[in-house]
Amino acid sequence: MVEQLQLMLNSTQDDKLLAWEIINQGHLSNEDYLKFLDNLKVGGNLYLGNTPITSLPNNLSVGGGLYLRNTPITSLPDNLSVGGGLYLYNTPITSLPDNLSVGGNLYLGNTKITSLPNNLKVGGDLNLANTPLSKKYTKEQIKQMIEDKGGYVKGNIYI
Repeated sequence: MVEQLQLMLNSTQDDKLLAWEIINQGHLSNEDYLKFLDNLKVGGNLYLGNTPITSLPNNLSVGGGLYLRNTPITSLPDNLSVGGGLYLYNTPITSLPDNLSVGGNLYLGNTKITSLPNNLKVGGDLNLANTPLSKKYTKEQIKQMIEDKGGYVKGNIYI
């Protein structure tokens, strides 16, 4: 079954992969799903918001935005690359992987994020509204914390 789904995925022209539908139709268990999607590269946007997804495959690369809002996801995999925005608001996530690179905006509002990773690179804005970090630090302190860890935010920081 995994091989058949890989063939179907490789032959599709649609950049908007609705990966949760594969699981929801009962074709793969969550473990098989993650093995199936290891090293997945999505050229456009990946929409997984409002699903019960709890983890992502290793070495995931998304050329556009990665939408995970309103999911129970608590962590992100190492080597995650997002060319557009990363939407994590309204999730229970508490930390991000080191070396995370987001080409667009990083939305962490209404999360339980308590720390920022080493080498965080955000090409747009960083939204930390209603998080433990926004209640503890000023915008300037957050910016300095990111820079001290080897990262940057090119846009604004919202708390």
